[in-house]
Amino acid sequence: MTLIHIIIACLAGSTLSALLAGLLAWRVQPRLIPLFVSYAVGALLGVVFLDLLPHIFESGTKSHQAAAWILAGIIAFFVLEKLVLWRHNHDHAGQAEAAMASAQSSAHSSTHSHGHDHTSSHSHSHAGANSHASTTGRETTAWMIIIGDGFHNFTDGLAIAAAFLADFKLGVVTAVAIIAHELPQELGDFLVLIHSGFSRGRALFWNLVSSFATLVGAVIAYFALRSFDEYANIFLCFAASSMIYVAIADLIPGLHKRATLADTLQQIALISLGIASIWCVQIFVGH
Repeated sequence: MTLIHIIIACLAGSTLSALLAGLLAWRVQPRLIPLFVSYAVGALLGVVFLDLLPHIFESGTKSHQAAAWILAGIIAFFVLEKLVLWRHNHDHAGQAEAAMASAQSSAHSSTHSHGHDHTSSHSHSHAGANSHASTTGRETTAWMIIIGDGFHNFTDGLAIAAAFLADFKLGVVTAVAIIAHELPQELGDFLVLIHSGFSRGRALFWNLVSSFATLVGAVIAYFALRSFDEYANIFLCFAASSMIYVAIADLIPGLHKRATLADTLQQIALISLGIASIWCVQIFVGH
C-alpha cells in the first residue's frame, strides 16, 4: 500500500504538473508565474519546519547528527548545481517574460533572436551563420533544462519515498509541497523550451519524459530503504536540505527582483498561504 501511495504522489507531483503546465502555458500571463513561485516558497518551508525537521528530531536521531546531514545536503546541492549536474533554474518569471516577448517581437519584426538587429550591410551568409549559432545555442539550453529538470525530479522522488516510508502524513505534505513547486517550474520550463524552438508537442513530450525521473527515484528509494531502513532519516535530512536549498537559493532570489511594496506584500501573503496550506493538510490528514 505504501508503494501505491508513493506512485500516486509521484504521478501527481510530476506528470500531472507537466501536463497542467502545458495546458496553462498559453493561457497564463508570464507575470502571474511569480504568484505560483511565492506560494511554492511557503509550501516548501512549511513542510521542512512544520513536519520534516520535527519528525527527524523526534525519531531518535541525535540532533547534532541530523543537523550535520542537513548541512551536508545543502552543500552537496550547491556543488551539484555549480557542476551543472543539477540545472534547476527557478527564475521562470524572467525566462517566461523573455520567451513571450521574443515571440511577440518575432511576429512584428524581422530581427534575429536575442534582440540583434542586423542592418542591410550584413551579408546573407553572415545572417545565416548568426541564425544557426543562435538556434544551436537555444537548442543546447533546452537540453540542459531537460536534463537538469530530470535530475531534480529524481531527487524529488527520493524525498517522496523517504517521507512516505517514515510516516503517511509526512508523505502527503511532502507531496503537496513538491506539487506546489513543480507547477511553476514546469510552466516556466515549457515556455523556455518553446522559445528554444521546440514545438508544443515536443516540449510537452520531453517535459513528461523528465517528469518520470520522479517515479524512478521514488521506486529506487523505496526498495533501498526497505533493505536499509537505518538510513531512512538520512534520506529525510537530504529531503529537508533539498527543499531548503530550492526555496532559499533558487526561488526567493527571483522574488527579490520584484521589490516594490505591493509586490513584497503580495509575496508575503502568498508565502503565508503556502505555509497555511501545509498546516491545513496536517490537520486534514492527521496522524
